[in-house]
Amino acid sequence: MMSTEAMKSLLKERGKLVESYLATCLDGQEMPPRLRESMLYSLQAGGKRLRPVLCLSCAALCGLKPEDVLPFASAIEMVHTYSLIHDDLPAMDDDDLRRGKPSNHKAFDEATAILAGDALLTDAFAHMCRVELPAGQVLRAVAEFARAAGSSGMVGGQEWDMLYTGLPPVSMAELRRVHAMKTGALLRASCVCGALLAGA
Repeated sequence: MMSTEAMKSLLKERGKLVESYLATCLDGQEMPPRLRESMLYSLQAGGKRLRPVLCLSCAALCGLKPEDVLPFASAIEMVHTYSLIHDDLPAMDDDDLRRGKPSNHKAFDEATAILAGDALLTDAFAHMCRVELPAGQVLRAVAEFARAAGSSGMVGGQEWDMLYTGLPPVSMAELRRVHAMKTGALLRASCVCGALLAGA
């Protein structure tokens, strides 16, 4: 059984792997400089990197080296980052700050923030396909993650969250549904995808 300290050390080590990948993930891509700056502004704003670390760890539990799935795991963080950019927009949660810094739409502008989020989401799937593993395993993992990020997962959960805002108190079942979709779906998929990439 792993000690708490050993687990923290492992999580930190795998988080650094993700950070190093994210630092260069846009290199070599042709795009407007302001769009790149906006994407990197949010992508490198810190955070626990929990979702990609879960993916790396579940892949390792099933026999792969974390490096084998690093592009896929890091792409999960790209999708999470897109969701935060859009979540902060005036039409959604209307937040001026994210992790103690101006939200993307405050640091840049609303249109650039929307496009940065769109680009991170779309580019993420290209990064997922960069893993050098059997195509069937990659395809299953991509499909699993797309479901978790889309209308029956994170996006659907965000819509429920907005629909319930300002209404009388919701039931515990409704609250659970929001959290299971908006937050839980990506956390679960991060683990499942790590295992699927390993052929589990």
